[in-house]
Order: sequence, then C-alpha cells, then structure tokens
Amino acid sequence: MRFINKYLRNLAPYKVASHKIWEVTEGERKQMLKLDWNEATIPPTPLVHERLSKLVDQQDVYFLYPSTNNIELLDLLSSYNAIPKENIQYFASSDSLHEYLVRMFVGVGDPILILGPTYDNFRLTCESQGAQIYYFDYTSNFDLDKVAFKNKIREITPSLVYICNPNNPTGNVLDKEYLLDLIVSFPDTIFLVDEAYFEFYGHTMANYVLIHPNLFVTRTFSKAFALANFRAGYLISSTENIQQISKIRNPKNFTTFTQEAVIAVLKDADYMRSYVKEVLQARTYFKDQLKSSSLVKEIYPSEGNFLLVEFTDFDVKMKVYNALSDENIFVRNLMHSKLLVNTLRITIGTKAQMERVWNVINALA
Repeated sequence: MRFINKYLRNLAPYKVASHKIWEVTEGERKQMLKLDWNEATIPPTPLVHERLSKLVDQQDVYFLYPSTNNIELLDLLSSYNAIPKENIQYFASSDSLHEYLVRMFVGVGDPILILGPTYDNFRLTCESQGAQIYYFDYTSNFDLDKVAFKNKIREITPSLVYICNPNNPTGNVLDKEYLLDLIVSFPDTIFLVDEAYFEFYGHTMANYVLIHPNLFVTRTFSKAFALANFRAGYLISSTENIQQISKIRNPKNFTTFTQEAVIAVLKDADYMRSYVKEVLQARTYFKDQLKSSSLVKEIYPSEGNFLLVEFTDFDVKMKVYNALSDENIFVRNLMHSKLLVNTLRITIGTKAQMERVWNVINALA
C-alpha cells in the first residue's frame, strides 16, 4: 500500500480490550462488570443527567458548532487545580491531547523515551509520526533504577520523555523530588507526565508548570469523574505552551454535551471524592483477599484505581481470566511486555463489585 504513510505500514496497533459490553442488550449490559479499561464503575454525579436533560431540550443548539472557549469550564478547571486558567486547556480526551503534543514537538527521527511497561497508545502516537522510540523498563519488581534512567536520558537526549504517574498498568509512582530533578537537569527535554490517575493518588506535578516550561501535565475525566464516554481531558503547562498548542488544537471537537458534562462533575467534585474514597477502601479489601489465594504470586502496590496481579504461571492466569469472562467480568490480559506475561490488571470498583470478583477467583483455588 504505497499510499499509506510509511511509518504506519509496519506499525504494531494498540491492542484494545474486549468491548463485548456494546454488543449486547441494555439488560445484558447491566449484568456485566467491565474492569478492563480502568473506567469508573458507577455513573457520574446525577448533576450530569440534570444538565444534559436540559440541553437535550435546547434543539436550537444542535446545528451549531460548540463554544470554542468555554470560560465557565476553564474557571472551574482553574479552581479545581488551583492553577491560573491561562495554564490550562481542555481537549477531546487525553489521547487526543497526546496526539497534539506529538504533532507539536515530535519530528521524523526524533528520539522519544518511554518509561515502561506503560500505556501503549502513546507509543503508537509517536511511531505514527516517524519518531524513534526508546524504552527504559522498570525492574522485574517494577522498581526504577533512578540513576540508570537519568543516564539513559543523558545518553540519547530525547526530544520527549513520557512518564505515566501513577503508572498504568503497574500502579507504581515516582516521587516528586525525583521527577523535579529530571525536569531541572534536562531543560531542553520535554517531560510529559500523564496524571490520568491523579485523583486516586493525590500528588501532582502541576504546580511546577509555573516555573518549568519543559513540563506538560495531562489529565482525564474518564477515571475518577466517570465521564469516559464523553472523551474529555486537559493539559496543564506554561502559558506560552498553552498558547502555542491552542494554535493547532481543533476547538470544535469538544462538544457542547461534553462541556456540560465536565462542568457538572466539576461543580460536584465531592461526589467524585466520595467515589474515590470507596475505590481506595475496596482496593485494600480486594488486595487483602487476594493475599490468601494460592493462585496469586504477587500483588503489586498501586496508587491507581486498579491492581496488577501476578499469578503463579501463565496457565493459572488464563484460568482466572476465562473464569471471570464466563461470569461476565472483564479484566485486562496484559501481553505487551515480557514483564506482564503472567499478570492481569483488574480495575477496582465498589466493595460489592470486588466481592463479586473475589468470589469467582476464590472458587478456583
């Protein structure tokens, strides 16, 4: 196919999880427990439905492009993050935002360093632009050799370093002091810190964008805020970076319905915080239960809304995976790194939901 961008011809696709949940009736969907993409496992605040119901009746907005600069939304984001709104821009998902960042900063042949194993879609985004991808892996226990990683940056002088913090799928984090040392030590390198799971962790690098122009922090509304279907994310960076990326951002892609949904969840952040608290309690409960299973070799510490669980061998992992699938419980079978071959990533929902998962696993032992 000579017409295809040559960088796409041999590109390994990002492997999506099962979406069987969209292939069934509404009644059947309610019996399914989707724990494979780290979405929230409950609906968002009722304020979303309230605002969208009113919007549905405003048919005179259907044929209009959405607002391209929603000041109310930006003010709410500014208040939520305690960051000036000039340092924030919203996008139609953090995936879309990553694509804009790569378009803006990454050229053909540019070296990109990815700390992994991690969210694999970012690799695909960079490779499609012709970038040269370098990896630095965590150890077998998902610890980081901090000196070696810093030396790797010095060695290849990457245009951009991608760090997911907390990391997906491992759940581990890098401390603020170490990240800041990297940002300061390499001022000509862009550091993209993906904070998709910030609400579950509670620590951020966002404040440092005010003094370090090589720092970009990305967030999503798909996890703690329960708006995965609306595709909403945002960037926190220096004022100049926001101004520059806004030049290529398509502002029409953030629909009025998405804008209203985001406004709703930000106006009721306490609802989100209550859900996060419940998830963290359920994570502890589920981890404690798994410790008693003879099928489980290791449960890795996690600061996200998920646990990475290593089973005694590959066959046992697949036995658990298939048993859960038979009960309409879908978890992530990870295979994109040799470090993950015997693992499943299991999204954490409410305690009642995790009791359902545990009952299936426990019955196999």
